[in-house]
Amino acid sequence: MYNNAVLLSLKYYKKETMSNIQILWVDDEIELLKPHILFLERKNYNVTTCTNGADAIDLVEEQNFDIVFLDENMPGLTGLDTLAEIKQKQANLPVVMITKSEEEYIMEEAIGSKIADYLIKPVNPSQILLSLKKNLDNSRLVSEKTTSSYQQEFRKIAMDLAMVNSYEEWIELYKKLIHWELELENISDAGMLGILESQKQEANNQFFKFIKKNYQDFLTANDKPTFSHTLFKDYVVPELNKDQGVLWVVIDNLRYDQYRVLEPLLNNYYKKEEEYSYFSILPTATQYARNAIFSGLMPSEIEKRYPNFWKNDTDEGGMNLHENDFLTAQIKRLSLDIKHEYYKITTLKSGKELADNYNGTKQNDLTTIVYNFVDMLSHSKTEMEVIKELAGDDKAYRSLTLSWFKNSPLFEIIQKAQNLGQKLIITTDHGTINCKNPTKVIGDKNISANLRYKTGRSLTYEEKDVYAVRNPKDIFLPTVAMNAPFIFAKDDLFFAYPNNFNHFVKYYKNTYQHGGISLEEVIIPCVVYSPK
Repeated sequence: MYNNAVLLSLKYYKKETMSNIQILWVDDEIELLKPHILFLERKNYNVTTCTNGADAIDLVEEQNFDIVFLDENMPGLTGLDTLAEIKQKQANLPVVMITKSEEEYIMEEAIGSKIADYLIKPVNPSQILLSLKKNLDNSRLVSEKTTSSYQQEFRKIAMDLAMVNSYEEWIELYKKLIHWELELENISDAGMLGILESQKQEANNQFFKFIKKNYQDFLTANDKPTFSHTLFKDYVVPELNKDQGVLWVVIDNLRYDQYRVLEPLLNNYYKKEEEYSYFSILPTATQYARNAIFSGLMPSEIEKRYPNFWKNDTDEGGMNLHENDFLTAQIKRLSLDIKHEYYKITTLKSGKELADNYNGTKQNDLTTIVYNFVDMLSHSKTEMEVIKELAGDDKAYRSLTLSWFKNSPLFEIIQKAQNLGQKLIITTDHGTINCKNPTKVIGDKNISANLRYKTGRSLTYEEKDVYAVRNPKDIFLPTVAMNAPFIFAKDDLFFAYPNNFNHFVKYYKNTYQHGGISLEEVIIPCVVYSPK
């Protein structure tokens, strides 16, 4: 069994005592601290002492210390003056300030100078030891604790995987896997991450079976998840009122784990009220999922109601040119008496222009922004070698997303929305998955070019690798042609054509794609915030 095999790989981590750590302790009454120093030396720490700031600065220049304990109140150079000098010479050297004073300005000065810790006299040996552990041994201790916690959680996740049987349970399980992925990536343990990856693969395999079995019924059932076409009605409309405007941001192709790394930045300006998890419709692609969001309709209903606006995969022209029209029609259909504006941002220039003029949205009840950067980033990995390097795996992909967001016009817009007192709703249309393995597909010249789903006549494929819907109307998709099914790839598979198989494998392996069925593509966040 998968579980037993993986369990054999779980490691036992042995705690090790810190040794060869060089400490500089600066205090004009150092003789009174002899018991503390002896205590540390018995713990195998090496302690160098001096009684004034000038000597301390010289010692820092001459020797390599791992940490400095610095008395704030000394004759001659004060602790704060000494701290400033030390930081100029060794900016990354941790300094622990020790003081008798509890005056606020001293604390603020010390913290502003980036001290590692702040202790109030009299200090006891345990406090000193704790500060050392926190500043020098933090990485190892966190690693051990994280690893130990995941080892305990591993069996529970494995049991959940065997029993999960509802969309609510799948949401909770996926969020749990994301939590551990983010925790384990910080300890740089390839073994543990490999074990988690095997659990994610197993989860995606089971999730595919769940979707294949239930998706069609979900679309018409009473007990079902919120899907793309009911997102606006379920989660946005309840937040609309005349007293407070709403900024609704749809970041194209934002996965749940990417949202998680953006969350701390948002928390500086907004307080989270509700976190919803909803399901993207199939295909998990912009043309289908985002049009469904703004229209409040499934794709076959859009085609029927707005034949001039809808374009199928094989049609010429843009697929998402009428989102504002769809949204306006949905607002009217829901009898909402609101003032709203819609913006689609696809370039840095247009993002900056909106950020510069965002205060003009103050009178809006609803301001909707579609931001396309993350989608462009995922597609660029296929085409640009530099992006392949920068986003080599999920960890790097998250890091790149965070770096972009932190410096983006979108983040500036969100801050301005907070200043205007607007609520924030942040969501996406679908996620994406790093594709690792090919599956063969054959079709005629009119087959769609999308890599995680295909539609068209004369499709030949590996039955076990796809969810095949022979009558698209069964899942409210338009029929491209007679006998033209939709097929959706499972797990981390991508489609490749046999006549040029090696080229496709080389070109698309380890690229981010969407349109298929995976936890990463289907289960996505919609989060409501109120301004702080």
